[in-house]
Amino acid sequence: MSNPSFSPQLYIPNGITNIDFYTNAFGAVENMRFSNDDGSIHVAELSIDGAVFYLHEETASTNHFSPEKHKGTTVLIGLFVDDVHAFVNKAIAAGAEIISPVQDYEYGYRQGELKDPFGHHWMIQKRI
Repeated sequence: MSNPSFSPQLYIPNGITNIDFYTNAFGAVENMRFSNDDGSIHVAELSIDGAVFYLHEETASTNHFSPEKHKGTTVLIGLFVDDVHAFVNKAIAAGAEIISPVQDYEYGYRQGELKDPFGHHWMIQKRI
């Protein structure tokens, strides 16, 4: 594979039907969705400017959990964008919770950290 890429799979609670946060906040495009008989999401593939990620329901047969199940997460998802302030403001308007406001750091990055409605943490960033 000449251009490796990451495609994280984010776990969401069972029974979720609405994932509009990602389209409204991040401009994500839903590429495909597999739904359960009750209309809830089994798995959905989304992309943000070509960066693919998945939302998958928790299931009793795995040991993958949504962050809210254990009140925390072990992963911070980094997303590089052109305008960090605008991206973060749009996400907050769509329902994200600010964890760390956007600021410039001495190591050459502009960063702000968000928590999405399902408990996933996102570092929105740009090299400056």
